[in-house]
Amino acid sequence: MNATPQHDADLAARAANSRLVQDFGLLIRSATRLEQRIDSALRQECGISHTMLEVLIRLCRRPAEEVSQRQLADDLTLTSSGTTRLIDRMEDAGLVRRLASPGDRRVALVQPTAEGRTAFLRAAAVHSRVVEEYFVKPLAAEDYAHLTSALGQIDNALRDGGR
Repeated sequence: MNATPQHDADLAARAANSRLVQDFGLLIRSATRLEQRIDSALRQECGISHTMLEVLIRLCRRPAEEVSQRQLADDLTLTSSGTTRLIDRMEDAGLVRRLASPGDRRVALVQPTAEGRTAFLRAAAVHSRVVEEYFVKPLAAEDYAHLTSALGQIDNALRDGGR
C-alpha cells in the first residue's frame, strides 16, 4: 500500500508532537533561555559574555593548574579556531594571558590576569543571582534536588556512552 501525502503528513505530525520530542525541546528551550538571560546580564553588568565567564571559571577553579588552549576548547566544546578567537578577545581585554608551556613550546597555556580574577568575581555574583532566580527559585527544594540528580545521571550516561 502506497502512502498518501496526507498519511505522510499525519505521521510527520505525530512524530513532531511525540512526548520525547516535546520533552527534549522543553529542556533545550529552557537551557537556551537561561543561557540568554545569563549572557545578557553579564554583558550589561560586567562587559563580558557567558562564554568568557566559562573560560574564567575553568581557569580559576584550580589556581596552580596549567590549562592549555586545547583543554579549554575541549572543556567548553568549542572549535580550536573559536577558542583562539575567544582567547584573543579576552587577552585584548586584559582578562587572560598566554604563556608558552615549559614542557612543549608549541602548547599555549592560558592564565587569568589579576584583572581577569576581579572580573570573574564580579561576573560570578551576577551569574549566581540569575541562576538562583530562574533555575533554583521556580522549584521546590526537593524538585531541584531531583532535577540536578537527574541531569547528573544524564551527563554520566552521555560521557560513559561516548567511550
